[in-house]
Amino acid sequence: MPAEISPYYTMIVLIVAAVALACGPLALAWLWAWWKSPKKPGPMKNSTYECGLESKGDAWIHFRPEYYLYGIVFLVFDVETLFLLPFAVSFTGLSVGAFVAMLVFLFLLVEGLVWAWAKGVLTWK
Repeated sequence: MPAEISPYYTMIVLIVAAVALACGPLALAWLWAWWKSPKKPGPMKNSTYECGLESKGDAWIHFRPEYYLYGIVFLVFDVETLFLLPFAVSFTGLSVGAFVAMLVFLFLLVEGLVWAWAKGVLTWK
């Protein structure tokens, strides 16, 4: 008669596999860097190299958060309008509850647009 396997055995195996899959590549990359990289820093090793060109000037640039907010608003409304397509395709076969849920969805979408407009997010300066 075989010994009974603990009910936690599968969970333990999966946790060990997840940790191994997460830490294994990191450990291999660290070992590869330790083996292949130059041991002493120098001007070539410490230089900033990006896109095949040497850096010129300061790396810190002023980023206007309006661009970020404008992009986020665009993504939200772009993705949310995609949810309207299945509703439009199956409009005649939906129940009243689905119609009310879509009206609530559209109300929240329009409310977000009004909020963005009132806050001045949509004005390009």
